[in-house]
Amino acid sequence: MKSILQVRDLKLSFKTQYGILHAIRGVSFDLYRGETLAIVGESGSGKSVTARAIVGLLAPNAIYEDGSIMYQNQDIMQLPEEEFHKIRGNKISMIFQDPMSSLNPIMRVGRQITEALMFKMGMPKAMAKQRAIELMEAVGIPNAEKRYNQFPFQFSGGMRQRIVISIALANNAEILICDEPTTALDVTIQGQILDLINKLKKDRNLSVIFITHDLGVVANVADRIAVMYAGKIVEIGTAEEVFYNPKHPYTWALLSSMPNLATSDKLDAISGTPPNMIYPPKGCAFAPRNQYAMEIDFEEEPPLFKVSDTHYAATWLLHPDAPKVEPPAAVKSLQENRGVKR
Repeated sequence: MKSILQVRDLKLSFKTQYGILHAIRGVSFDLYRGETLAIVGESGSGKSVTARAIVGLLAPNAIYEDGSIMYQNQDIMQLPEEEFHKIRGNKISMIFQDPMSSLNPIMRVGRQITEALMFKMGMPKAMAKQRAIELMEAVGIPNAEKRYNQFPFQFSGGMRQRIVISIALANNAEILICDEPTTALDVTIQGQILDLINKLKKDRNLSVIFITHDLGVVANVADRIAVMYAGKIVEIGTAEEVFYNPKHPYTWALLSSMPNLATSDKLDAISGTPPNMIYPPKGCAFAPRNQYAMEIDFEEEPPLFKVSDTHYAATWLLHPDAPKVEPPAAVKSLQENRGVKR
């Protein structure tokens, strides 16, 4: 499988009034053509910062420390803004959590799509209008020709998100980054938007990066999953491997806190709070919240141990000398239902 994007040892910090916040601490992954890679983690884990780095939308106080993001044989982290501008929106597009904040509330939605076509592709106005209507129909907007002249407030949250998706795909992007695109929507509409993204991915051979804090959201759409914690990827593998044979205690905790049809009255919450990344912890960043932590976890950061050719996890529990521990009941239940041998 050919990779379309390669992120290597990316390190990004932010200058704040309290000190330097170490947001991304050596992130590496590949995105393959036609796949959906889900990046999962709690708020503050660094997943959205990683996504924004790929489209060059970092805040002014961001500090690029090291690493590369390779696209079409060039490191886009090194590109001047005018060159990056040719890629952003054309080849790599992004949709955000709140569609209302992504749309101009006083501009008709059709004009917002046509402007993307005219500005980025130099399309004549009449042709852009026809193409915009086609895009609205492609993302499931009924009566697209009539609704072309309506304002964002006349659309539901799910329909606004469809408009945002149509704008993101107006220029035939190869990579679509979705930053929590369903969080503001109810469960039924969430499912519709996920189905739409999945359909567009297959129809257009898109490569998708899906950012979320909820593993359950990507259960049926992700091909691979990267779990992030404290600015690092702590586990990465196929969706099957991460859901049914997880190895990192943080992944166990995320899965245990995920509601399902067998959930009892009380969900398993992850104890404690994420670390203050102005003062990155020594050793494994998850150790203070990890009931399986060993002495070495507080002293030395674990490397990514190989579980299979596609599955890696950064936990000392995978060291040959580590004691054997049983994952939580919720994870064992997933494994047993799937028939995975531990």
